[in-house]
Amino acid sequence: MRQDLVNIGSYLAVLVTMLDQASKVWLLKTIEAQGPVITVTGFLNFRLSWNKGVTFGLMNDLGIWMPYVLMGLALAIVGLLVMWLRRSTTLIAALGLGFVMGGAVGNIFDRLRYGAVVDFIDVHYAGHHWYTFNLADSAIVAGVCLLMLENFTLSRKKG
Repeated sequence: MRQDLVNIGSYLAVLVTMLDQASKVWLLKTIEAQGPVITVTGFLNFRLSWNKGVTFGLMNDLGIWMPYVLMGLALAIVGLLVMWLRRSTTLIAALGLGFVMGGAVGNIFDRLRYGAVVDFIDVHYAGHHWYTFNLADSAIVAGVCLLMLENFTLSRKKG
């Protein structure tokens, strides 16, 4: 059973990475052809943003070494997540770890290729815009939510 969970989490991580990278390739080609903003709905645009920092663009201006520092940190975290996945005992944990690892690897590939992460999903309402993000970021958030759910359900079973 445990090896099945490792396989599920690993395959999910690869799938998330591939979908993330494919969406970014599509976006870069589409932006080049159609212009800087693609209106999808009244509350969603695709707008290219290069993020050299971390979540929400924090630490975006900390110098040329920042992408490499962040890449190294992300690789170390992925290594720890792989160890966690190998010890996981629930499907929810395997899925959560797969989402987080896939998202992290997708953003690592961006830093390797471009020196920054490609963000493009622009959610807005009444002139207010949320931070621009990508599929990798969405996968990381979904994975963390699954891990929190798993922790909550396990703690309720024990309590």
